[in-house]
Parts: sequence; structure tokens; C-alpha cells
Amino acid sequence: MTDSAALSRRTLLVAGGAGTALALAACAPGESGTGSTVEGTSTPTEVAQLSDIPVGGAIAVMLNGAQIVVSQPTAGEVVAFSAICTHQGCIVAPEKKGLACPCHGSLFNPATGAVLQGPATDPLPEVTVTLDGDTVLAG
Repeated sequence: MTDSAALSRRTLLVAGGAGTALALAACAPGESGTGSTVEGTSTPTEVAQLSDIPVGGAIAVMLNGAQIVVSQPTAGEVVAFSAICTHQGCIVAPEKKGLACPCHGSLFNPATGAVLQGPATDPLPEVTVTLDGDTVLAG
């Protein structure tokens, strides 16, 4: 094999590897509007009206096909979390005592997403929300 043939093959492999990495990066979820996930929406999406969320309580809403929970810990403050229990993936629901998992009894703090009662050990993942007047936007 000549040096020029080895160089050509090596150049091709390096270029091909870089192209593959770029193609894989382009397919990563959350980086564009077409492959967005709950945490990675590219443009804010209206998910609720502040007036629909009780102060000190929470409501369940859908965002890009996934359920989230939006809470109003104090008047005019909103926070949101994935509604997927970190124990085994069941959907939590807002209740008077917190965000409750119907499958195994885990309970989460609606203001922080922290575990109040196991078996879950990890908090609910936060979802970024903002207020635009009375409108709650996610993303």
C-alpha cells in the first residue's frame, strides 16, 4: 500500500466519522422544534392559565404529548415538573397532600418536586415555565 492510498483512506475515515457524529447530533431530542422533549421545547407553549391553578396547589396538563404538573406555591409564582414518577414511571397526580403516584405510593412536594414519601428516591425533573400575564408558558 502506498502512502497516498493510506492517507486517502485515513482522510475518508476521519471525515466519515465527523459526518456521522454531526448526523447523530442532529437527531438528538430537544435541540429543535421537530424533535423536542418536555425539557427542550424551542418556542414557549401555553400550558395553563394562572387563574386555573390553586395557590398552594397544582394541576396536570399536557406538553408536547407528555404530562406535566404545574404548581402555584405562592400567589403569582409557578413551577412545573414532569408527571412521570421517578420510581417506575407511573403518572403522578395532584392531590391535597402533594403529587401522588398511584402505583406504589410515592409522594412529591408540588413546590419543589422533592420526594416526600418513597419508594421513589429521586425528585421529579423540573420543567421550565414562565408567566406572561395570566398565561403559563413552558419551554
